[in-house]
Amino acid sequence: MNFKHIPIMLDEVIEGLNIKENGIYVDGTLGGAGHSLEITKRLENGKLIGIDQDENALMKAKEVLSSYSDRVILVHDNYENIDSILQELNIPKVDGILLDLGVSSHQLDEGERGFSHSKDAILDMRMDRTREFSAWDVVNKYSEKELEDIIWNYGEDRWAKRIAEFIVKERKEKPIDTTLELVSAIKKAIPKKVRMEGGHPAKKTFQAIRIEVNRELEVLNNSIEKMCNILNPGGRIAIITFHSLEDRIVKETFKELYKDCICPPNIPQCMCNKKREIEIITRKPITASKEELKANPRSRSAKLRIAEKL
Repeated sequence: MNFKHIPIMLDEVIEGLNIKENGIYVDGTLGGAGHSLEITKRLENGKLIGIDQDENALMKAKEVLSSYSDRVILVHDNYENIDSILQELNIPKVDGILLDLGVSSHQLDEGERGFSHSKDAILDMRMDRTREFSAWDVVNKYSEKELEDIIWNYGEDRWAKRIAEFIVKERKEKPIDTTLELVSAIKKAIPKKVRMEGGHPAKKTFQAIRIEVNRELEVLNNSIEKMCNILNPGGRIAIITFHSLEDRIVKETFKELYKDCICPPNIPQCMCNKKREIEIITRKPITASKEELKANPRSRSAKLRIAEKL
């Protein structure tokens, strides 16, 4: 299986996690196991729990981490279920958690998965292929308004309304079954002059549909606070995001967890009993170095934020 994977901001992640050799670490988005391999190399009596909803990723990770199999537990699941996963493994707390969000290079490169707007394939985009709901359902069953909303909110595409109109118009003739049929509908919706100026005209819509299919923002929203609760004091959480919506969720959640007392200012004495739960290690997100950008253009939009449990 061809599974090319260049871990993003590897040195920054490893330094940021502050790894203890006997600690327990969770990689919630295992992918090609590039980050996990470096974490595992630094463990003596520690453990790495690698979670991924993509079975191909787990197969690849098993191969990559084979020399360290005694200190690795691989789980086919969504990181959203981290509490029940750890409960099942009888692990109450962990020392570090990593999330490297978005679509993996492998998923984009493997045309048949339907993530790529440049390779013809059945509309799929499921990270977990055991689930039934796919991009085909979004494109062919969502109302025009629903399509417009997800393309606008998740793709941040100013042509969302027209793209939704053209998708609906196209599917009245026949269902839109493949990625390139969808690309064709999107291209018709965007004026030629605009198409010539920017990047690929379908990129934002594909991103939006992928986020919807895999509930990516909802899952992230449901998980950060939960993850901070299962960190040992001094344990760290590192999250790499790839677009502004994800980054905003991480930034705002960290800000909430950092607050000490949320009572209105006119109350003389604290009634809320809220205590600060984390220290924010990265006041500004860390971005890829010039060298990394040259070697791996996919790191261009990556932002890394790190927090430490108090």
